[in-house]
Amino acid sequence: MHFPWHEWPAGRDRKLSPVHDRVKALGGVMGAYNGWERANWFAHPGDDTSEEATQTWNRAGPWEARIREEALAVRDHCGVLDLPGFSRFRVEGPGADDWLRGLVTGPLPKVGRVGLIYFADDRGRIVTEMSVTREAEDRLVLVTAASAQWHDREWLERHMPEGAAFTLEDWTDRMSTLIVTGPRSREVLAGLSDADLALPWLSFQETRVCGRPATLLRVSFAGELGWEVHAANADMPAIYDAILAAGAKPFGMYALNSLRIEKGYRAWKGDLSTDYTMLEAGLDRFVRLDKPQDFPGKAALLAERQQGRKKAFVTLEVDAGEADAPYMSTIWHEGEIVGETTSGAWGYRVDASVALAMVRPDLAVPGQVLEVEIYGERRAATVQPEGPLWDPENERLRA
Repeated sequence: MHFPWHEWPAGRDRKLSPVHDRVKALGGVMGAYNGWERANWFAHPGDDTSEEATQTWNRAGPWEARIREEALAVRDHCGVLDLPGFSRFRVEGPGADDWLRGLVTGPLPKVGRVGLIYFADDRGRIVTEMSVTREAEDRLVLVTAASAQWHDREWLERHMPEGAAFTLEDWTDRMSTLIVTGPRSREVLAGLSDADLALPWLSFQETRVCGRPATLLRVSFAGELGWEVHAANADMPAIYDAILAAGAKPFGMYALNSLRIEKGYRAWKGDLSTDYTMLEAGLDRFVRLDKPQDFPGKAALLAERQQGRKKAFVTLEVDAGEADAPYMSTIWHEGEIVGETTSGAWGYRVDASVALAMVRPDLAVPGQVLEVEIYGERRAATVQPEGPLWDPENERLRA
């Protein structure tokens, strides 16, 4: 098994952010994401960042206190995360809208808005998730996980009609992204841009940040008030420096993972995969079985809705001890395996170990006590009410 905090040393520093040197100078301890170097956490002077320190299954380590600090800075103030390598595709031209509508399980956002879209296979199982920004009726930007670049591009290209009048371009290497999030994030950006920061959640705008062209998306994978800042690689160093100077605290991927799990946000190839159907994964609100367009998996999902799902997505609060539930921990009830975790982490805002999981539908009941096997030891886990543990009404997101 793979130690959860360990990063393999081979093949590193192949894909670098425009602000890679700045991130390293701030103490960034790096991890590779589809080859892109991102900070997992930020070390302080004297912290042990050796490979040997990661040879543990436990949560405790020099990173633990730093992850807590970073997560709470996002909760209480404003954090900034350098996020190079987002897979980015531009779809433009006559017929682009109709084509995409016929591929996704749900609706598309209106012009000027951002939304989540899902693609299913013929069995109704999850192929991938993307965010879509609609710049015009037939001009859309699709953003997906770094590790999904070739997978998702191949899926899109394979489904393009022969002789299409629209184009599909991969812009992954042309731009980079910052996440700026936390209750003070509006204040931080207000001093750097003349953008309308009162625009609602799931909106976007073309603007300038510290004089550089940028696109602001009013979204946050951390589950707080926030924006994604998308800009050309050449402009990102000036923008990053200005955001840091305005008071944002750098945070890393480990803190982001904790924050997104507290919100029940799924990650691709863990919580979202062809192991599960859209309905099993609790993504019913992204499925429109009554829309006029046929889409891959529509017939299978109609049948599943009638016959019932075989698994159900739940959030668990785990009596986890020294280690949190890793991917694919077995879940037990009365001596039988009844499901598996899809991700887990300590939640610093809710002060508990949290796991996202798939279980037998009859056990997906709030208050149901199950057991999660964590590195050979079964630990009690309680099914939580439907919805995120943190800010269940999304009031902080919409502030």
